[in-house]
Amino acid sequence: MLIGIDYTAALKQGGGIGRYTRGLVTALAELDRHNRYQLMVAADVPSAQFPHLENPLIQFRRYPLAERLMTIGWHRLYLSVPVEWFSGPLDLFHSPNFILPPTRQAKTILTVHDLSFMRHPQGALPSLRKWLNQVVPRSLARADHVLADSENTRQDLQELFQLPPEKITVIGAGVETRFQPIHDDLMLETVRQRYHLPEKFILGLGTLEPRKNFTGLIQAFSQSPARETHHLVIAGGKGWLYDDIFAAVANSSFKAQIHLLGFVADEDLPALYTLADVLAYPSHYEGFGIPIIEAMACGTPVVCANNSSLPEVAGQAALQVIATDTPALAEALHRLTRDMPLRQRLIADGLRQAQKFTWPAAAERLLGVYQRIIL
Repeated sequence: MLIGIDYTAALKQGGGIGRYTRGLVTALAELDRHNRYQLMVAADVPSAQFPHLENPLIQFRRYPLAERLMTIGWHRLYLSVPVEWFSGPLDLFHSPNFILPPTRQAKTILTVHDLSFMRHPQGALPSLRKWLNQVVPRSLARADHVLADSENTRQDLQELFQLPPEKITVIGAGVETRFQPIHDDLMLETVRQRYHLPEKFILGLGTLEPRKNFTGLIQAFSQSPARETHHLVIAGGKGWLYDDIFAAVANSSFKAQIHLLGFVADEDLPALYTLADVLAYPSHYEGFGIPIIEAMACGTPVVCANNSSLPEVAGQAALQVIATDTPALAEALHRLTRDMPLRQRLIADGLRQAQKFTWPAAAERLLGVYQRIIL
């Protein structure tokens, strides 16, 4: 069986979809020694970024154009150029990033990570929302099978697009083994100095965009007694519609205790989680929420919102609040910085919860879907 996978997002996106795709493909490379794979990459990705996968059955192939131009050709001009023109003949093509290019004969699998552009439309740029509302339904209609990151996304797909249950398989994310409590004092101090981290802090992590609710987190921190002993550190690159986040910091009476780090290198994340006393993840909507289980795996207690996929990911191992309930979030931050028995319980529960999500298990489930769709 020859399988094509669009690997562009894995190399161009540090977190989210990129992390999900990298995790699955890396685990597939270790698991599957029978099928052959063509990892398709846009022309604007340097070859130096290609990972070394120790599997002779996996090859990288180039699209002839940059990602943006390929997208315009396929999804705005509707050019019916099949992906096999660039990959060669395929039995199956998997697009892990919401949209499906034309194919000639290959069966198709599409991953839809979330439907935030429909469930939380105010959090997306109008142009992006309009485009996704056009291309995602068409891609779903053409796909032979659809993958969802969570049960919540599966339910959204059924409700909003009337997809039959048998057309959808849930394959959640995993935690890389490098995410564990870091005990190397030199490594911790190096990361602390690299990002000028305060001694005690609450961590928010994610792309700076409205859906992540960083404005609500900043307001809650400013109201919480936790500010008496802790700073707030927000790590993540600029996304879109982020001006309100910077304004919330500027308008806070405690702005000296609020730090926007910008993008944090992937290799520094385990140390960053370990150094944090709390991960706060009050997002308005998530297809999965990988930082929750990564923080848990590093022994960091978590408070998160109780919407979308987050309860199924966090289980009973996190404090959960309504994303828009600022006083409740402020109180949760206070409890997690002061209540030692609660912290110890959530740390232990979180370590166990994180063990439920592994990339090898996800890859095995994905391989089963591949085989089922082909046969």
